[in-house]
Amino acid sequence: MRDKIRNARRLVVKVGSALVTNNGAGLDHAALDDWARQIAALRAEGREIALVSSGAIAAGMQRLGWSKRPHEMHKLQAAAAVGQMGLVEAYEKAFSRHGLHTAQILLTHEDLSDRTRYLNARSTLTTLLELGVIPIINENDTVVTDEIKFGDNDTLGALVANLIEAETLIILTDQQGLYTADPRKDPTATLISEGRAEDRQYETMAGGAGTGISRGGMITKIRAAQRAARSGAHTCIASGRETDPILQLAAGSAIGTLLYATSTPLQARKQWIADHLQLAGDLVIDDGAAAALKSGKSLLSVGVIEVRGNFKRGSAVACRTTSGEEVARGLVNYSASECRRISRKPTAEIEALLGYIDEPELIHRDNMIAN
Repeated sequence: MRDKIRNARRLVVKVGSALVTNNGAGLDHAALDDWARQIAALRAEGREIALVSSGAIAAGMQRLGWSKRPHEMHKLQAAAAVGQMGLVEAYEKAFSRHGLHTAQILLTHEDLSDRTRYLNARSTLTTLLELGVIPIINENDTVVTDEIKFGDNDTLGALVANLIEAETLIILTDQQGLYTADPRKDPTATLISEGRAEDRQYETMAGGAGTGISRGGMITKIRAAQRAARSGAHTCIASGRETDPILQLAAGSAIGTLLYATSTPLQARKQWIADHLQLAGDLVIDDGAAAALKSGKSLLSVGVIEVRGNFKRGSAVACRTTSGEEVARGLVNYSASECRRISRKPTAEIEALLGYIDEPELIHRDNMIAN
């Protein structure tokens, strides 16, 4: 299964607070430089990488002289605001040495639960990756509340993998990987090299939270792997203190633990569209568009005859012939009112008609499943 990682084009790398801050001693600039070097090498191969980094609160605690993580929300948010400045500056310097630009992306659960904001975040991230920029992603701890928290950046890493349709999630931690029992308590515990992410036995093997600096533990990594697998992404859990762990994992080396998904990102996405989305409207299409969809192509505005319903961008709609046959269904890139304005018009006229162009297709083939 390791060859699947070796062939992955888009990856998410998540690094934990203990690694970023050298167990709370302050930002570990040498570690950040080393990760930047490895990611730059992967970029040179044409691979796209998003980096999910913990460490803002821990870095802020160090700057403020706090030895223990506070419990009060306002103090945590203050620490995050202080620490985020140094964290982003350190990453920018580390990547600039390799001629790479970075971008700061701060997310909350609310950003990804709202469909419009989800699509906006997705468009921003995919555009940055296409431009060769390294997104540095963290939870927006300065404004987050308990109701909209991810809870840990392992979960955020899995959601980002889903968001950008990554093939692989790499979680670097202070442990070698997943063991049959907690190796800190059981000397007979053995490292699990690989297994199916959906296998429930791994939850019972995972121990509790690791250090006073990190919020997670192996159990959050297992659950993140399960979440990533639902969108078709494989998860590698390995020690960030290995030599070149990112490069080793990306090359398919047998370090750490690989928890693999049983479907590809595209298969998982299309299955989700087929099974779980309620239709918000219909697009009536001409015979040429129907033939194009049946052959696996995207839906263009010129092929739409009529728009039915009052849906938002990102809603699921059915594509029907004039006789009412459902040819396909998928996620539409424009609202119902916008679709009405650009129906029967070529793609080249969308910007003039709407004042902007979000996507050239009404529904991209990757966001569509044909009947």
